[in-house]
Amino acid sequence: MVLKVYGPHFASPKRVLVTLIEKGVAFETVPVDLMKGEHKQPDFLALQPFGTVPAVVDGDYKIFESRAVMRYIAEKYRSQGPDLLGKTVEDRGQVEQWLDVEATTYHPPLLNLTLHIMFASVMGFPADEKLIKESEEKLSAVLDVYEAHLSKSKYLAGDFVSLADLAHLPFTDYLVGPIGKAYMIKDRKHVSAWWDDISSRPAWKETLEKYSL
Repeated sequence: MVLKVYGPHFASPKRVLVTLIEKGVAFETVPVDLMKGEHKQPDFLALQPFGTVPAVVDGDYKIFESRAVMRYIAEKYRSQGPDLLGKTVEDRGQVEQWLDVEATTYHPPLLNLTLHIMFASVMGFPADEKLIKESEEKLSAVLDVYEAHLSKSKYLAGDFVSLADLAHLPFTDYLVGPIGKAYMIKDRKHVSAWWDDISSRPAWKETLEKYSL
């Protein structure tokens, strides 16, 4: 059975899609209409009990949470495509470290910007301008650390593209696009070069071409 990815048109599932495409893994996608509440229906909750996307079904195996799925794909299909986990245990440590940084430090303020700039009106709540300002300040401080790090390292985990880099793609694409804050990336020389590199990868371009809303 072909691996299935539920909710492909949203940002977090794109972490999974770009990983699958990088690794050359065959897959199918199943749309999930969040506006109609399909993610809260019993059939979907049987796959993802918290009611968020993505959910992935690989034969009899079910897994959710985008970064966990990325790790699963990279490990299961390690022998094909680029090695997104690194070649040594030290490499893997760096990949895991920067995946955690993305999840716990980079993503939270960027998610606030996404919700309050892109989706507040659609979701029916007022944009919190104070939170937007605070979130931009927090993200700016994080990006200053990235700038220093990337001045000494081509990619986050070293000299190879890894899951840590790919995990940043979907929401940073929002940041430089519809959120309207591309200067946060472009004004930092090394962050900008890193972003230009990872966002120009064929797997990411294919992801956007096929699965954008």
